[in-house]
Amino acid sequence: MSDLLETIARVRREVCDLHAELTRYELVVWTAGNVSARVPGQDLMVIKPSGVSYADLTPESMVVTDLYGVPAEGEWGNPPFSPSSDTAAHAYVYRHMPEVGGVVHTHSTYATAWAARGEAIPCVLTMMSDEFGGSIPVGPFALIGDDSIGQGIVETLRNSTSPAVLMQNHGPFTIGKDARSAVKAAVMCEEVARTVHISRQLGEPLPIDQGSIESLYARYQNVYGQ
Repeated sequence: MSDLLETIARVRREVCDLHAELTRYELVVWTAGNVSARVPGQDLMVIKPSGVSYADLTPESMVVTDLYGVPAEGEWGNPPFSPSSDTAAHAYVYRHMPEVGGVVHTHSTYATAWAARGEAIPCVLTMMSDEFGGSIPVGPFALIGDDSIGQGIVETLRNSTSPAVLMQNHGPFTIGKDARSAVKAAVMCEEVARTVHISRQLGEPLPIDQGSIESLYARYQNVYGQ
């Protein structure tokens, strides 16, 4: 097997496995939501097929497309499925943010509730400072079908420390250096959306000053962990 075939097989397994994390953390219902990953060193990506149950996903059912969302022909063989309806958005992100290796979209309840109000989630938790480096921003309203959503994601996140954006009236999209990092960001986005919502029911959350946010973010990104 060639190096490219081995790489695509690995990325397909990874993308398939990561969809189980979306159901594990209850970020999706039915067939909604998707994970994609860039194929390293290639103008290719791997994404979930459209409308296929999570329980029926296999590595071989993951669709390989070019960076315009068109299914790509090759020895790897594509399944008889159309790629996710959000493929154009994912592809636009990969074309315009070369540092991004993974993209995730969910309709997780609390994050989507903030998106429905068109309101950024304010940075009132040290966890948010660590993970997002500030508030989670809102992206513009855009219709599904072309790369309009992708344009909104890129415009909002290109100069932001946040790996998550709440697309207005739609839901969260997250990015990462790889697909696993993007899934982590989706999990954390829903967690802080829920916590800040609950805090608001009790009263007005206390803001964290910008200097502390920057200090917490720098420590977490550069020092924390093994």
